[in-house]
Amino acid sequence: MTAARSSLARSVAAHAILIAYTLIALFPVFVIVVNAFKARRDIFNTPLALPTPESFSLVGFETVTSQGNFLLYFQNSLIVTVVALACVLLFGAMAAFALSEYRFRGNTLMGLYLALGIMIPIRLGTVAILQIMVASGLVNTLTALILVYTAQGLPLAIFILSEFMRSVSDDLKNAGRVDGLSEYRIFFTLVLPLVRPALATVAVFTMIPIWNDLWFPLILAPAESTKTVTLGAQMFIGQFVTNWNAVLAALTLAIVPVLVLYLIFSRQLIRGITSGAVK
Repeated sequence: MTAARSSLARSVAAHAILIAYTLIALFPVFVIVVNAFKARRDIFNTPLALPTPESFSLVGFETVTSQGNFLLYFQNSLIVTVVALACVLLFGAMAAFALSEYRFRGNTLMGLYLALGIMIPIRLGTVAILQIMVASGLVNTLTALILVYTAQGLPLAIFILSEFMRSVSDDLKNAGRVDGLSEYRIFFTLVLPLVRPALATVAVFTMIPIWNDLWFPLILAPAESTKTVTLGAQMFIGQFVTNWNAVLAALTLAIVPVLVLYLIFSRQLIRGITSGAVK
């Protein structure tokens, strides 16, 4: 009984901490959304106040829809994010399964090598990446962004998923082998369903940097046909004058997919983050 109460208390504390951090993280989102519906003077005079009938304005959204091709920008961001995320989850889960399930010479070194990708930012190799893309003819293509973001997300995905896959029962996997299941069937039908919370956690933490990234779209795909939402919003930021209404409106629209993804995976995300606290 004491152990159960202690476990419940840790679970409640973990959820409370997560909710507190979520509220803190959402405060900048609140400020952006609120000011996106205000006139320019009210953005600076009362930045934390809610819109009133006197301060309410949709001029920012009107500017966004009339200037530039934001539907195309959203489409590009959506394609890049979804495809890169699918590649990260698929290849990351397969690599994590191999590292956690099979013992071979260099297993530990391979895990450490992949973990280096978490500590060393991929942006340090921007020049080399650009040279590779130029030589491959992939500049100003969405494929270049997908490849870079897949490489960027794999180290963290492998690191997280391998820890979860080590906790999957060996008896369950061996029973599948006895029944004649192939390693692929064991991976897709037995292991992956048990690590869904970890997959949701990886999905959220991988998707946000990809969707919000400005660096690689600016370097690898700055053409009008391949611009992403974040890069497209830069058209309203000038050297001397910035259209803050349009910038905040564009950012508000860009926040929507992230919030939708969080709502879809919220339950699995919380389970993935707090699973270690309830053992």
